[in-house]
Amino acid sequence: MSDKLKVGILGGTGMVGQRFISILENHPWFEVVTIAASPRSAGKTYAEAVGDRWKMDTPMPEAVKNIIVKNVNEVEAVASTVDFVFSAVDMSKEEIKAIEEAYAKTETPVVSNNSAHRWTPDVPMVVPEINPEHFEVIKYQKQRLGTTRGFVAVKPNCSIQSYAPALTALKEFKPKVVVATTYQAISGAGKTFKDWPEMVGNIIPYIGGEEEKSEQEPLRLWGSIKNGVIEKCEDGPIITCQCIRVPVLNGHTAAVFVSFEKKPTKEEIIDRWVNFKGLPQELNLPSAPKQFIQYLEDDNRPQVALDVDFENGMGVSMGRLREDTVYDYKFIGLSHNTLRGAAGGAVLCAELLKAQGYITKK
Repeated sequence: MSDKLKVGILGGTGMVGQRFISILENHPWFEVVTIAASPRSAGKTYAEAVGDRWKMDTPMPEAVKNIIVKNVNEVEAVASTVDFVFSAVDMSKEEIKAIEEAYAKTETPVVSNNSAHRWTPDVPMVVPEINPEHFEVIKYQKQRLGTTRGFVAVKPNCSIQSYAPALTALKEFKPKVVVATTYQAISGAGKTFKDWPEMVGNIIPYIGGEEEKSEQEPLRLWGSIKNGVIEKCEDGPIITCQCIRVPVLNGHTAAVFVSFEKKPTKEEIIDRWVNFKGLPQELNLPSAPKQFIQYLEDDNRPQVALDVDFENGMGVSMGRLREDTVYDYKFIGLSHNTLRGAAGGAVLCAELLKAQGYITKK
């Protein structure tokens, strides 16, 4: 057996679970040894359980095809085989909260793609370049759970990745009002065009729960730890959002308007974006983009077709920055929703947790 950390994927047959498995093929630190899913998939090989529902562009990795899928509800049996797990289970919010904490209580760290624990006060919700210091709340969570190494950490909603990093880079100018409309890919709903033919040539102006998440989650990212819990930023900008489903497979685009307390120049904004770095870049983590934010000068960029895979889908792209007649500036952002926004963001969180000693071999 290699000296890599042994990883389990909870909810491994769904689209995000498949993305985890694709990303982790040949990962230098992590090796997928266990896949857990619903009872109907349990007992089958992974290839049998997925069948013709493999949704990735690349083939299913050979190393996972013959792994026998375990029942995700058999927590002790799954946890005993791994050092930590990624969670992408498809359950109700209360069921997800319960099962993720159950895994944590077996002394198994859980890095979750799900939204269920994003507002649990002692669970860190982290974009590693933005708020890595929030991992410090884990010690308080362990006290609550009665664990020594088990905990839950989560990543935020996929849609905010196309504008929250850009706003974070401009914090010194104190954004005060933000209006964002996101144009979200169908893979954000776990779908392909084969699954969702009615999305071809169509737009749906509603995504359940998405606008509230898009308005509130950045304020938690910019919050701080007080009395053992994360409190959201009280002096952050007012954010209002509309979220629209568009006929694109991968890539969430945002049209953003922003006003500042201290209005920067256009040159200052671009400078802060392209030079914005965080701990993942300093530590040279395996999944970290070398360039987190790029700025594209052409008027017709960023485009999903040309730019969604920037930095292996882990970088974000900005363009069309210009002064506005109502707000100070407007711009367009683009991020890959299942890489930076979902599984890739969770893998980067796990890499930072390992680098900081939170995730170790059992």
